[in-house]
Amino acid sequence: MRVVEIIERKRDGAKLSKDEIDSIVLGFTRCDVPDGQMAAFLMAVVWRGMDDEETALLTDAMVRSGERLDLSRFGRVVDKHSTGGIGDKVTLVVAPLVAACGAPVAKMSGRGLGITGGTLDKLESFAGYRVDLSTAEFLAQLGRIGIVVTGQTAELAPADGLMYALRDQTGTVPSIPLIASSIMSKKIAAGARAVVLDVKVGAGAFMRTPARARELARLMVAIGKAHGLEVTAELTSMDAPLGRAVGNALEAAEAIETLRGEGPRDLREVALAAGAEMLVYGRRARTREKARAMLESAIADGRGLAKLRQLVEAQGGDATQVDDPTRLPRARDVEELRAERTAYVARLDAAAVGLASVRLGAGREKKGEPIDHATGVVLRATVGDRVAKGEVYAEVHRDGRPGDADAIELVRRAFAWRRARVARPRLILGRVTSR
Repeated sequence: MRVVEIIERKRDGAKLSKDEIDSIVLGFTRCDVPDGQMAAFLMAVVWRGMDDEETALLTDAMVRSGERLDLSRFGRVVDKHSTGGIGDKVTLVVAPLVAACGAPVAKMSGRGLGITGGTLDKLESFAGYRVDLSTAEFLAQLGRIGIVVTGQTAELAPADGLMYALRDQTGTVPSIPLIASSIMSKKIAAGARAVVLDVKVGAGAFMRTPARARELARLMVAIGKAHGLEVTAELTSMDAPLGRAVGNALEAAEAIETLRGEGPRDLREVALAAGAEMLVYGRRARTREKARAMLESAIADGRGLAKLRQLVEAQGGDATQVDDPTRLPRARDVEELRAERTAYVARLDAAAVGLASVRLGAGREKKGEPIDHATGVVLRATVGDRVAKGEVYAEVHRDGRPGDADAIELVRRAFAWRRARVARPRLILGRVTSR
């Protein structure tokens, strides 16, 4: 069957076979299927969906497009992945903390998709940090220091790497089958024994409702379990940005602050929840309560920060920027937004803040576009905070781009105000587990 016929079948709502899915995915990896046809196929999947069996076959094909690592010689290696949010720098906090507590962490991350930031972009705020490790380098570093955070190697799930980049530019990101297969193909190929998934829910996430987030979580857990992985998916709120910083170097600095025990409450809470699950899976603690105490100890005595420094240095980054975050990239100008009257923050639209960061240059408008690591937004107030008239509620870090004025207005409109006190939102909304 010709590729165009497979696209037409999915466009018309047909269920695809293993051979048809292999033809598209493996053909794209071999460059036999051009970008245009893959883009059409992806849009057909967004429009018509895939059932669980098709999604499992899609995941399998993506895994079989490259190698699958065996990390058993390193012990119980654990991994963590987020479905993407605004201000989500959890990996920069939790991966060093978990590794500092003795559980090896091997993570392959991605770049920003749409308005959401990417872990690799944030790590590249550290001058010289390499995200293009080979498989041999990946394995050697994991054995040497017990932690590695890099991009997909050319050998592991290459189909996903190619499809991931194309989805960002074709409006085909928010699809449960495509998100599930993308995430789980990387996790399966990378060889970890257990994975903790952070499934974001809300205005700044691809999954806008708890029902869709739970559907995605259930599907990813089922795929992982079928491939011999232990998986927990935690549903966490993304109506407002996580933490206060949105933008690459700004988020890196906030992660460092959190590892010093000084970070924002919500970021710390989400990181500790994910980290506790990872330590239980890594057989370093019997309960989440004991695991959480271990993580808090690693913050208090500086072991988590030391492990981040070791990670940055191992991958060619400037570790002095971990010790002194003021050495990270900084924007030329900071615009302060001040409250017009005394009020409480009733709502903070994560999507608007994420779009503002893209306009400022912190995200990509087009495939392969360079980003500005210095720009972004710092929120001096969040939902539930009282802000007095004249106080700063947000900072816009800008470098003089045409989109700066639009970004400032987006940040202003992201805030909704109320005179009466506002309750702080719940962070952890649910959990789906393979146990």
